[in-house]
Amino acid sequence: MMEELVLATETVLQNGAVEESPFLTDEGAAALAVGLSALAAGYAERGIGAAAVGAIAEDDDLFVPGLIMTVLPETLVIFALVVVFVI
Repeated sequence: MMEELVLATETVLQNGAVEESPFLTDEGAAALAVGLSALAAGYAERGIGAAAVGAIAEDDDLFVPGLIMTVLPETLVIFALVVVFVI
């Protein structure tokens, strides 16, 4: 059991003399990071958008704060794209 665990760990972490293809390439990791951050941003905007629309319906002066709060989760995706291009 322990040998299989060591082999799986070496394959995932790419330690030692592993002859197989990598578990997750650099491009795959970058795509996963951007995709998951976009999914999280969409999930966060779901609740924020509903609350912002309700607040704007009651008071028109809350349009700008509602818009800013709705846009804030998108910075996650922008940061993920910056990390992809920097690394």
